[in-house]
Amino acid sequence: MEPITRRAALGAGVGAALPLAFTAGPVAASESPNERVTLALLGAGGRGADHAKALAALPGVRVGHVCDVWENRARGLAEALSAVQGEAPAVSADMRRVFDDPAVDGVVIATPEHWHALATVWACQAGKDVFVEKNPSMTIREGRLMVEAAARHRRVVQVGFQNRSGPYAASARDYLRAGKLGRIVHVKVYNLLGGGRWQRLPDGECPSGFDWDAWLGPAPWHPYTAARHLDWHPWWDYKGGALADDASHQLDLARMVLGDPPHPRSVVCYGGNYAHHSEREVPEFQCITYDFGDFTMTCENGNATNYMIKFPQEVRYGTQWPHWPTSATRIEIYGTEALMYLGRHGCGWQVVDTGGRVIEQDKGHFPDKWHRPDFVESMRTRRAPAADIALCHASACLVHLANTSFRLGQRQLAFDAATETFPGCPEADDLQRPAGRGRYRMPDAV
Repeated sequence: MEPITRRAALGAGVGAALPLAFTAGPVAASESPNERVTLALLGAGGRGADHAKALAALPGVRVGHVCDVWENRARGLAEALSAVQGEAPAVSADMRRVFDDPAVDGVVIATPEHWHALATVWACQAGKDVFVEKNPSMTIREGRLMVEAAARHRRVVQVGFQNRSGPYAASARDYLRAGKLGRIVHVKVYNLLGGGRWQRLPDGECPSGFDWDAWLGPAPWHPYTAARHLDWHPWWDYKGGALADDASHQLDLARMVLGDPPHPRSVVCYGGNYAHHSEREVPEFQCITYDFGDFTMTCENGNATNYMIKFPQEVRYGTQWPHWPTSATRIEIYGTEALMYLGRHGCGWQVVDTGGRVIEQDKGHFPDKWHRPDFVESMRTRRAPAADIALCHASACLVHLANTSFRLGQRQLAFDAATETFPGCPEADDLQRPAGRGRYRMPDAV
């Protein structure tokens, strides 16, 4: 398989509406790369708090706003940030205040998934650069509008697919590009996590200081329930399930090392609530096959294999290698000459031949330490970030393709890469329309 370059990927429909060169405009408030960069955080949960604290500790970076629809959570994080950067950021519950502030150069979007696309588009329209957490979109059309908004407003948009900043990912890509595995014929992506039976949380009163309408944002209106607020992952309105959560990292990493190939030609996804027979909307298990034309990719995704584990800390941050057969989030790349085991989040990769003999390897380290600075450096230099939305949109689409197949009765669906539509299946195209409600509606022209 010949490597697919970014230029070729854009020409094949992965970003056909974009110019071939990255032409981001100037930082909104900073005229020199040496000046201070001011960021705002949208979504003050655990991942957002980690991002804010780490970014505030970088030279020349400050967090000027913490925005969260849960006021108490925002204020708590603002106090913690004051200890990191020597000044407390402003606190707000409405992201429009952040977008209106000319001192803000960029935003970090760590909201629930259903807010990612609309917040990104609004931020680009306001002249802000964006770091948006995975999975960046809820539908294929949402993702395309994010790509268009970044290009039209000349904004840096970095996706939280942090493996793209890891040196181990680049060395794996180079190994494949050199042809050392031979011709790639099949790729297996695993996301076989532990878990138990899903139980709906009992209903409760909306917490004080929490704006439920703003939390829902573009999602369909639903009266407040704790089940949707505190446990939003199992609902199609807010997330694409574990496939959009953990598995999106592996799917993106696989695409990167393969040279970022364009969209697959077809997809089929089988699955269901086989293990626990729970009543959650997103399936407990999914088995997916993608046809890329000259190779196939599968993804096994589930939450009931407690003997499988994610890569532990000593693998992510240390020198220990995992036990590959029980690694829940591994990737296997099958060439005609050898097999590559590839691990996300700092695990690294090993190539084995007959008998499991390791013939080459590269150990990694958790890539946040490169990914966050890459965003800031991209803001200052106006170069494309490592996880540019133009590339990562295609990875997010692998999630949407699989979930669309599943939701339409586990049907095999053909996909047109140039138009990002499903020939002969208007129901599948209908599922790609961005959600919208009142003022929380994706604009037609971004």
